Amino acid sequence: MKITTVTHTALRALYKNKMRSTLTVLGVVIGIAAVTTMVSIGQSASKLVQDQFEMLGTNVIVVMPGAQHRHGVRQGNVQTLTAADSNAIEDECDAVLASSPLVFTNGQVVYSNSNWSPKEMWGVGPNYLTVRNWPLSYGGNFTDRDISSANKVCVVGQTIVAKLFQTTNPIGASIRIKGTPVQIIGVLEPKGANMVGEDQDNIILLPYTTVTKRLQRSGFNNVNAIMVSARSTTRMTDAQDQIYHLLSERHFIRPGDPSDFRIQNTTEIAEVFGMITGTMTALLASIAGISLLVGGVGIMNIMLVSVTERTREIGIRMAVGARGRDILFQFLVESIILSTLGGLLGLALGVAASAGITSLINSISTGTDWELVISLRAAGVAIVFAAAVGMFFGFYPAWRASRLDPIDALRYE
Repeated sequence: MKITTVTHTALRALYKNKMRSTLTVLGVVIGIAAVTTMVSIGQSASKLVQDQFEMLGTNVIVVMPGAQHRHGVRQGNVQTLTAADSNAIEDECDAVLASSPLVFTNGQVVYSNSNWSPKEMWGVGPNYLTVRNWPLSYGGNFTDRDISSANKVCVVGQTIVAKLFQTTNPIGASIRIKGTPVQIIGVLEPKGANMVGEDQDNIILLPYTTVTKRLQRSGFNNVNAIMVSARSTTRMTDAQDQIYHLLSERHFIRPGDPSDFRIQNTTEIAEVFGMITGTMTALLASIAGISLLVGGVGIMNIMLVSVTERTREIGIRMAVGARGRDILFQFLVESIILSTLGGLLGLALGVAASAGITSLINSISTGTDWELVISLRAAGVAIVFAAAVGMFFGFYPAWRASRLDPIDALRYE
């Protein structure tokens, strides 16, 4: 029997029992929609985490002060990192692209009759923007000369411009930080909010020497941290090893002694977050997949009922020459059509649900930009799996129909 004839016959039989066919498809629709939605939301979360770590910078490594212990009790961090350490890392570690010291400060910024308290105010080196992969929107960056002279200049984020200058060009304007006049020489490109909704553009960057000497009135050379960018992702491990050995040598740390610094690799943190989101996606997809099995059982039950109701029809078809394999083929095609149709409808419903949930998250979480991610591969697998469910759960009813005795089937009432 030709496939077109079997398909036409199967579609006609399904159309005659619209309510039963609809209820059968419903289980598969819910299963595929649930799987599609769960996978989409999981991938959206994973992409959001990945994008946020990419916004942090390119292949970033952060060197932090180590903890001081006395009698086995942690006493706090040891401030032994210096700007000279940062310069040495950049000059002597060939796996390192750029390095910048970090000195944290805070305070209110005043311009004319306006004032604002930035979320972040850092003293950094000239290569900080390279490490953070953060270009300037306009203006310029401070130089090594500004560092050596502790010049009173700064680079500001877009939020600072919006709060203090509105539509006025801030380049060349002088703001006051802790009573010290500081000239704006550059404005950063907007980065928007991070993954927890914090405004990354609410920031001011100054030469680290300006922060220590002009704002903090300190004579010490210590810095709070050193931010480093490796030359490539593949050289992250090399960069970490080189930094560790260099700082151990510079800080006179003997083998076996605890270090007075810590090295954190943001790529490793991103991978951990990726593993967590991936595991949660797989878990949610597995739970949603159970509904597919339930839908498959529904298909089998409905097809068994269909075989019972159509026993006499099967007997007539066999009496006029249909073979058992023709009957088997017809019922299998009916089952596959039901499950595939349910898969397509479920996929459409899942995409719509994913778009709705993503929009809801973006509307509730201020500053969070969840991107709708629909995996074509996952969609294809869902459709194939739906057809496989139909074939698997439809085989027994189809086989049972093909094994009916024509005489007994004709006598069935």
